[in-house]
Amino acid sequence: MEVKQLVQSVENEVIELRRHFHQHPEVSGEEVKTSNMIQQTLSEAGIPYKTGYAQTGVLGIIQGEKPGGTVALRADIDALPIQEENDLPYKSTIANKMHACGHDAHTSMLLGTGKVLNQLKSQIAGTILLVFQPAEENAPVGGSQQMMDDGVFEEFTPDVIFGQHVWPDLPVGEIGILHHEIMGASDRFKIKVKGSGGHASMPHQSNDAIIIANNLITQLQTIVSRNTDPIDSAVLTIGKIEGGYRYNVIADEVTLEGTIRTFKPEVKEMVKGRFYSIVEGVGKSFDAHMEIDYLDGYPATVNSPQWADEVKLAAQKVLGEHATPVVSPSLGGEDFSRFLQKYPGAFYWLGTSVKDTEPQYPLHDPRFKLDERALNKGVQVMVQLTIDTLNKLEHKESSL
Repeated sequence: MEVKQLVQSVENEVIELRRHFHQHPEVSGEEVKTSNMIQQTLSEAGIPYKTGYAQTGVLGIIQGEKPGGTVALRADIDALPIQEENDLPYKSTIANKMHACGHDAHTSMLLGTGKVLNQLKSQIAGTILLVFQPAEENAPVGGSQQMMDDGVFEEFTPDVIFGQHVWPDLPVGEIGILHHEIMGASDRFKIKVKGSGGHASMPHQSNDAIIIANNLITQLQTIVSRNTDPIDSAVLTIGKIEGGYRYNVIADEVTLEGTIRTFKPEVKEMVKGRFYSIVEGVGKSFDAHMEIDYLDGYPATVNSPQWADEVKLAAQKVLGEHATPVVSPSLGGEDFSRFLQKYPGAFYWLGTSVKDTEPQYPLHDPRFKLDERALNKGVQVMVQLTIDTLNKLEHKESSL
């Protein structure tokens, strides 16, 4: 049976699995039922697996009947603490939890991919690792490093690793792939500005934390506009401000929370250094105490050009020569980056935009939807990519 026919044979099951996971979302660190469903599905498919990685992570293992290389395929399995606003027959049944980033689709597509590849193992030279990773949304800790620390690749070391992510900015049937950086480094920070309070009518007797915070925000924005090379990418966003008591009280404390996004390590370090010097400098100039809590998040997701090319070729093979349009990288963070720091591979986007007649909501929106016709295409690409990569690894081995 051809790959396309095998993929077609699991399409309905992949959709059903996706809807099941969507109805029963579990956030980072709580993916117990999700993990159990993954294990059950692997068992039913006759795919051996191991558990005990980052608490709820699962590793499926498909060994071909001939020796060869090792390819790892990763899907993240956790949901977000978001109340779903879609009116769907399979909407989330859990209050304030939703698969608003498509991890339900990632999990079901990897299970479908595993079922297809397991049926082809008599033709396969090498080993395929199905990596079901928890806690991707739990930045900056994540789940990928914990899985590696727990020995997920202790027995089988990947020669190559691939990750696939749904992408509402691309139509169904298109794949987004880049040679180098595709996702950004994502750091977080919290600043407590401590001045001194007082009566609103007597500001000279206090040290207004709101005024200090206002100056600090203005100064921080100069890091990108005046310290970063315009050719490089960097974003500094203040997403949350808390402070003050009432209209006639001068605030003694303000808390700011935000994020810094970059691609290049040297740009990240420059921005981080300037961040500290500006916060400390503003505090000194206003005679205020500044508390900084800076969390280094996920590094940039950087593809290996060779394996990015392999993704492009596999996508064009199954979806057509126009399936890989020119795309720009995103400064969104991605825990898959830590896998790519250790192993060659590539991360790519699967087009999932809904029909033109519906509004297009982004990832992490409570109204996020995806076109389920994309699931079949995602499985096709992943299966073809795995087969092509193993063939390439086998050819490389035989030529040595």
